[in-house]
Amino acid sequence: MFFSLTYWYMDVLILIAFGVTIWAQFRVKGTFNKWGKVANSSGLTGYEAARKMLDANGLYDVPVEPVKGVLSDHYDPIKRVVRLSEPVYNQRSISALSVACHEVGHAIQHSVNYPMLVLRHKMFPAVNFTSGAAPFLLIGGFLFQATGLILAGVIFFSVAVAFQLVTLPVEFNASNRARAIMVSEGYIGNQEESGVAKVLNAAALTYVASALVALLELLKYILILFNNRE
Repeated sequence: MFFSLTYWYMDVLILIAFGVTIWAQFRVKGTFNKWGKVANSSGLTGYEAARKMLDANGLYDVPVEPVKGVLSDHYDPIKRVVRLSEPVYNQRSISALSVACHEVGHAIQHSVNYPMLVLRHKMFPAVNFTSGAAPFLLIGGFLFQATGLILAGVIFFSVAVAFQLVTLPVEFNASNRARAIMVSEGYIGNQEESGVAKVLNAAALTYVASALVALLELLKYILILFNNRE
């Protein structure tokens, strides 16, 4: 049989990791809201900080645009534009400054061809296909007890997991770049560094938790596959 109670411990680990993911998402919102009420000493809005940081790094042609939603901030590498959610775009808080500068960190990575970001971009087309096909292959393999389909599903799913793992250094590096520039250029005072760190670390934790869930799921599928090939 492809499923067995011997894998219950993997299910427990996955469930725990999934719980951490949910907790991390709540923590991001809570941390963002908390530091969103604390004004930064420079008086810069998220837009102003992003624009200033981009210009300081020679990225005059990268626009900063508002986007609807909360925590919908992102850098679009295809159109080369930094998009900030309305609260971040307009506010002068520690949270707004932290998120805006983090997204600019991605734009700087793009401009200097940061290796892990380049790898992530190259993986994206393959991940788009494999992440969509993997669940169908795995479900089909388990339903029809077809080892070949499960193997294909595991391979496809592993590409998606690899993508999530590559995303981790990209996110941490963007945050590190942002913090270094915020301090050196005087966007924040020394007493504000801890608040910035809490906002950025909370966001990073969501990526770590998601990657952990995916990695544990992949491990479970691999164990099932090899156990049933013996």
